[in-house]
Amino acid sequence: MDKKKGLLNVFVSIVFKVMILIASIVVRRFLIRYVGNGVNGLNSLYTSILEFLAVAELGVGIAITYCMYKPIVEGNTNKVSALYGLFTRTYLLIGGIILVGGCILMAALPYLAKDYQSLDVNLYLTFGLMLIYVVLSYLFSSKTSLINAYKNNYITTIISSSGALVQYGLQIIVLIYTKSFVWFLICRIISMALQWLVTEIVTRIKYKDIIRNKQSIDSQTKKEIIKNIKAMFMHKIGGVLVNTADSLIISAFIGIIILGKYSNYTTIMVAMTGVINLFFTPLTSVIGHMCVNEDKMQVKKYFNFFHTFNFVLGMVFFLGYYAVIDNLITILFEDGLELAKSISFVITLNYFIQFMRQSALLFRDATGTFYNDRWKPLIEGIVNTGLSILFVFIFPEGYNVVGVIVATIITNIFICHIVEPHVFYKYALKTSAKGYYIRNYGYIAIFTSALVALNYSMISNDNQWIELFANGGISLAFSLTISLLIVLCNKDFRHYMKNFIGRFIRRKGNSEDKPTEIEEIVSKSE
Repeated sequence: MDKKKGLLNVFVSIVFKVMILIASIVVRRFLIRYVGNGVNGLNSLYTSILEFLAVAELGVGIAITYCMYKPIVEGNTNKVSALYGLFTRTYLLIGGIILVGGCILMAALPYLAKDYQSLDVNLYLTFGLMLIYVVLSYLFSSKTSLINAYKNNYITTIISSSGALVQYGLQIIVLIYTKSFVWFLICRIISMALQWLVTEIVTRIKYKDIIRNKQSIDSQTKKEIIKNIKAMFMHKIGGVLVNTADSLIISAFIGIIILGKYSNYTTIMVAMTGVINLFFTPLTSVIGHMCVNEDKMQVKKYFNFFHTFNFVLGMVFFLGYYAVIDNLITILFEDGLELAKSISFVITLNYFIQFMRQSALLFRDATGTFYNDRWKPLIEGIVNTGLSILFVFIFPEGYNVVGVIVATIITNIFICHIVEPHVFYKYALKTSAKGYYIRNYGYIAIFTSALVALNYSMISNDNQWIELFANGGISLAFSLTISLLIVLCNKDFRHYMKNFIGRFIRRKGNSEDKPTEIEEIVSKSE
């Protein structure tokens, strides 16, 4: 493992992630202030539509990039060149499909953006600009993937993140001086064009031999790519249906004003979950090594540890989110954009339930069993979309948004939380997941009870900052007390937590104690 390059990639990603998070919130504040929350909702609608169109990508990028790793290690530049050529042709085709699909969908925009007449915005012009921005990204996606395949992710991160920061800076200036949503979107196109230019320069300098070497892909590799694409397609389309359905349904059936408010809440939520997911995503390769070297019983114990760790993190962060989110919306954006507490309640519960899948997904991916549940995301997406539309009409007026989110909660609990652990236990551990189900649904019940108790324990104050810190403190008291009780009752969790802490405070060779199993695996993986 190239530790230095790996650390560099992680460090650059974290630094830019924090910078972009702050900048994106500032830009959203300016957008709402100078153009209005309705346009903010329209911007969120466009993003959701284009995410839906991006299903045309079908997971091609992951499939082809994966196939590049081995020839790169072996120094087989001819095969890398062939894969790069296939990549380039495929992404140009995908960009064309998205462009045509976007043009066709323009006719449906008035039906997807309820109450858009109240906005002084040309739907077709603004959506067209957003479409151009997305299509431009596919013109150099193959070069970005080529750089990443050589483990130089930090380069593409710097390019894309710097482009985003330039975009945000231009957008703030444009909003202040023109108050124009059109120019706001043109700034995105300028930013993407700059990223394209820099990526072209970098790849033509570092990988000119690969780019100029025209090769054809062999039939065996093509079969492998097609197989991987089939599996990734199911996950891709299911993910798109789940992640975009709520926003599209809220916009089409309830209105873009409400969608604007809803997107403010989910923007902060997604940013928070993106940060805490960093506790899991870097561990995939480490867990993969461990699952190869350890027996199934030991792997099961480690999985149980991560599941409880998953719950503890969720208790602290998601209770904290619910306690302070209304104050954050007022402070970061403006007064009057708060949603009803019933909506913020189900948003919090929904994302906590989704977050509780992280440990199962981590071990599923590390053991390579994701192929076995390839149909699950598609079923999940269809059920979620159907229930969301149904609940919009069933739930009373004023609670329609709650109905849309409740549909997602039901889908997660009765499909994702059953299928994903079942696949891991059946194909990796070769045993039943019954014990996991009891513990997992118990954790969800505990969190829901704590969320209800917190709701009735929060205080009100005219000063937003006093209310934020007071309720934040109350949520922390709730979460730490419950987490401590869970840890005290879980002997295995205490044991493995001690091992992980020991990994960081003990230098190899300087201790008389024998290293624990997980320490040996982590050391080997490094």
